[in-house]
Amino acid sequence: MLTPLEMVNETTAFLKEKVKEPPTIGCILGSGLGDLADQVIDRVVVPYDTIPHFPTSTVEGHAGQLVFGRLEGKPVVMMQGRFHYYEGYTMQQVTYPVRVMKALGVNHLIVTNACGGLNKNFYAGGLMLITDHLNLTGDNPLIGANVNEWGPRFPDMSNAYDKNLRTKVMEVAYALDVELFEGVYASISGPNYMARAELTMLTTMGADVVGMSTAPEVIVANHTGLKVVGISCITDMAVPDTLVSISHQEVMEIAEQTKPTFMKLVKAVVKEVL
Repeated sequence: MLTPLEMVNETTAFLKEKVKEPPTIGCILGSGLGDLADQVIDRVVVPYDTIPHFPTSTVEGHAGQLVFGRLEGKPVVMMQGRFHYYEGYTMQQVTYPVRVMKALGVNHLIVTNACGGLNKNFYAGGLMLITDHLNLTGDNPLIGANVNEWGPRFPDMSNAYDKNLRTKVMEVAYALDVELFEGVYASISGPNYMARAELTMLTTMGADVVGMSTAPEVIVANHTGLKVVGISCITDMAVPDTLVSISHQEVMEIAEQTKPTFMKLVKAVVKEVL
């Protein structure tokens, strides 16, 4: 039976045979945001189900493939669809692609997601730069034996979303005239949308948005030494006292409407910041 390190090495060797140049920037594209990968030139597309030891994405709005190439002149790898804890995967499986990205040569990671807004100053269709997160999934991808080649037993998370990069991203957004909120992302396990009392709890805890991803990948990214930028697409408002029912289809529709602004911002971040 292969060790986790041997599995990552095997996956990395498989992908290196297909890729023209090593990526330096990784991007995880959330629900409804995968079209950014279509902007990549000199594309090499590798479906997840062909990659050794990779899970497969089962959620609508996630194409399920890695896209290698160049975006704004920079070598990138994009996850066109991510894996979620609620799909039945372990936290180690959910974050496995981040380990592979690091092994391929990535040093900066952009994580994106669709989320519900808790801050009353936000609105559906807005964008938020993640300043920090609350990992409320009930699990942690670093539980188990530590692989010293990947990172320390007790990694520091005090600057999980790199402060210097955040400053530069805000400057880019201002130059583009893109309204970009800042705030804390609450990461829950899902897959259900939360009850009013639960949303009230999150607001009391200091969360500005809530979603079902991101924190596990960011924990592993920091463990392995990647610099992280996190951007959330607010697809619905989850303020407890004005809460209305929401469906995944409605989330996808708002993500679709927000997509042009989202893509413009991320492309500028790749070009000017990373």
